[in-house]
Amino acid sequence: MSYRIPMGPYHPALEEPYKLEMICEGETVRDARLHIGFNFRGIEHLAETRNYYQVIALMERVCGICSFIHTLTLCQSMEQLAGLTPPPRALYIRTIMAELERLHSHVLWAGIAAKLMGFKTMFMTCFEIREKVMDILQAISGNRVNYSMNRVGGVNRDIEDPHAILLMVQALETEMARTIIPIFTTSATARSRCAGIGVLTHARALSCAVVGPTARASGVPQDLRRDAPYAAYPEMEFDVPVEPAGDVRARLLVRALEIMESCRILRQAIAKLPPGEFHVPEGKLSFAAGTAVSRVEAPRGEVMYSITWKENARNPSRVHVRTPTYANMPAVRWMVQGARLADTPLIQASIDPCYSCTDR
Repeated sequence: MSYRIPMGPYHPALEEPYKLEMICEGETVRDARLHIGFNFRGIEHLAETRNYYQVIALMERVCGICSFIHTLTLCQSMEQLAGLTPPPRALYIRTIMAELERLHSHVLWAGIAAKLMGFKTMFMTCFEIREKVMDILQAISGNRVNYSMNRVGGVNRDIEDPHAILLMVQALETEMARTIIPIFTTSATARSRCAGIGVLTHARALSCAVVGPTARASGVPQDLRRDAPYAAYPEMEFDVPVEPAGDVRARLLVRALEIMESCRILRQAIAKLPPGEFHVPEGKLSFAAGTAVSRVEAPRGEVMYSITWKENARNPSRVHVRTPTYANMPAVRWMVQGARLADTPLIQASIDPCYSCTDR
């Protein structure tokens, strides 16, 4: 006899509304239905009523964690329409900020995963490391969340103390190698809660068109930083971690290894940081009529912005955003099939969902 178990749309474990209706037999999930769209913030519509200054501040609020990535993607689109190329120093600063934001996101996710597995001490360790990253982001931008760093043609602020970033990177690498990666990879509890749980096969990952760490954990070796490089990534050397298992453990390992690769990129970017201006000269911008598309590798996967501008217009006529969570969430249905009901919160968390991005 089957029965339905709803998780959400308002649930103590979920900060934002989202519903997964699971069809169970005993303690086993046989199928699931995903429901989204409980909130409508209308950000894309509001963007059509803002000028090129105001739309940057608006799109920075699509996501509370990936705020820099969203404005980076937006500004790259508008720079195509304006015919602008940011100075080399600006491209390096964008790369540094993007990797710091990736560290922030991945370490935060590791803490939440640890909490869901019952590792509350590991949760506190992860969040202590995250605070070090947040301190650096605040030192550079003056803000912990919305950094207001990007502008059309460069960035608003310079990096005045690169050495402080190197100290944080050293501390993070040490803690990851000494504590977090060994516990997540060798603990019997972590293995029993993650190995073979929530499997998304390679074929299913391709058919669902998942992106980011979710795709790479199912053996799909895609990363826009390497495959379609932007900012200063063409000058960086790094590996793209890929795991074939497709389970929760694989998604955990991919993010842990990406933390180490982000530290490697940061070291290179700081060592090569060129001198000079960090934005194009001030002046009124002119945008060509047409549509520009920009894609960036956010911590959760590919973000795509499509910006359309009409001739002599003050505001964009269309702003379309495709976020990674929107691409990854349908795959949860296949991950939970055959899983134990008690494992479904961790399985859902393993894609690092952002309902804020989804219900934009």
